Amino acid sequence: MAKHLLITGLVQGVGYRASFARQAVDLGLRGWVRNLSDGSVEAEVDGDAAAVDAIINWSRQAPPAARVDNVAVEDTTTSHDAFRILLS
Repeated sequence: MAKHLLITGLVQGVGYRASFARQAVDLGLRGWVRNLSDGSVEAEVDGDAAAVDAIINWSRQAPPAARVDNVAVEDTTTSHDAFRILLS
């Protein structure tokens, strides 16, 4: 299963991107995460359906210093070989 996520709120400068990457790796997901110039965070993840669902649920509430206003999720067919933090 592969998903594209767009996370909005107070999600930059609070460790969100690094925490997302750690969580994704712990779940065995592949893909990437990056900050966007508008202050949001964008990610693509692919892997086991349960792990993808888990990162989507995690993305709505963590880390503690962040404030997530919305997580837009779309299907994608992209596949990846590892998980990376991309520079904007």
